[in-house]
Amino acid sequence: MIFTNQKPDNLGAIASTLCLVHCIATPFIFIAQSCSITCCDVTPNWWKFMDSVFLVISFLAIYRSTQTTASNWMKPSLWLSWFLLFLIIVNEKTAWFPLNENLIYFPALTLIVLHLYNKKYCQCNTTKCCTNEG
Repeated sequence: MIFTNQKPDNLGAIASTLCLVHCIATPFIFIAQSCSITCCDVTPNWWKFMDSVFLVISFLAIYRSTQTTASNWMKPSLWLSWFLLFLIIVNEKTAWFPLNENLIYFPALTLIVLHLYNKKYCQCNTTKCCTNEG
């Protein structure tokens, strides 16, 4: 929790990057799995659970980042990206709408870029946050 409070953008960038790696690796794991005769034919539960873990970690990182950012446009950008990621993951599990699976890369990459940008350019320099400034 200390890492979340002191370095939320680092945590957010790391979580988003791991989420992206998870999304990229999934098709390759299923291809390897389908080629194996001895392996089971369903996705392991721990692999499905990783989506939820990344969503929770990124939620906490965004929550903390929006409290310490000096940029007014950063807050809605981070939340919009997280919400899009959330919707795509929920839709993937429930199949509400037919969406291309590659759409998940956009909000994940956006979160990585926003966290890195916020870390470099939008942090408050005092103990009291300066969120009212541009």
